[in-house]
Amino acid sequence: MTTSSHGLTAPFALARFRDGDSVRLGLVAGDRIRAVSDDELGAAGLNAFLAHPDWDRLRALAAEQGGWMPLADVVLTAPVEPRQVVQAGANYREHVIELVVAGLTQDPSRSPEEAREFAAKMMDDRRANGEPYFFLGLPTVVVGDDVPLVLPGYSEVHDWELELAVVIGTEAFRVSREDALNHVAGYTIVNDVTTRDLVFRKDMKEIGTDWFRSKNAPGFLPTGPFLVPAPFVAGEDLTVRLDLNGDTMQNGSTSDLLFDIPALISAASQTTALLPGDLLLTGSPPGNGQHWKRFLRDGDVMTGSISGLGTQVVRCLAEGPAV
Repeated sequence: MTTSSHGLTAPFALARFRDGDSVRLGLVAGDRIRAVSDDELGAAGLNAFLAHPDWDRLRALAAEQGGWMPLADVVLTAPVEPRQVVQAGANYREHVIELVVAGLTQDPSRSPEEAREFAAKMMDDRRANGEPYFFLGLPTVVVGDDVPLVLPGYSEVHDWELELAVVIGTEAFRVSREDALNHVAGYTIVNDVTTRDLVFRKDMKEIGTDWFRSKNAPGFLPTGPFLVPAPFVAGEDLTVRLDLNGDTMQNGSTSDLLFDIPALISAASQTTALLPGDLLLTGSPPGNGQHWKRFLRDGDVMTGSISGLGTQVVRCLAEGPAV
């Protein structure tokens, strides 16, 4: 495999790019891209193709000579068109331990070492006996990294959470762990931006978390730039890294997932059918802004990468005055 300048190592991948006022589906190979018609795809659009993905068809298309453009000459946008976005919370062992320890060390009866030992045992018990924790995002919040992240003016604690996202292929409803990976079309990168001071309700604490307000502002799910076919991705040990203005903030591995990808797909599908093109976010490793006590500001640049899936660059802008 060769690596493109965008960090893509797969022989080919799918992307979507802007063509005037429209968006077209494209096939990426190395540092080249070409538009793909429905006839070439053999399906009526991206999600219809993902329902029964024929990667050999695209492999043959990638070997053809005509119609290619330099990847650097096009503007990529989100590579998917999900109807549902299912998000797994608290799913990296080390990340959750980090959060739990931060709370427990405020109790003088426990040393930091004792707090960490307590948290580690709690996570290991959860992995052995617990279940994944899910919430929903709005598909309208999914954008490409061609769209600047506008930081809403109602808060100063907007945070990053880089995540591996599963792109569903064949519809998955009440599937087993053993069968779950047969319903994966591919993978992409998502930054699950979160407004921290809106996560917990202040007016009625008994309600608990408010993921709608804290995670669904416009552009809060930067996605892509590529949809990499599942056969080219080994999801068990991928490096998930986010740099903020050149400084590494997150640098974890999917080997630290409490619930792996088959477990997540199976658990989510017990409640609802996961549809072709849907996104299933797998959680975020340690190193969020909440840990660093540093949140997103006007002018920040987030560079997110996951092994073999490419690189996502998101630029932050302060929200302007209301007009």
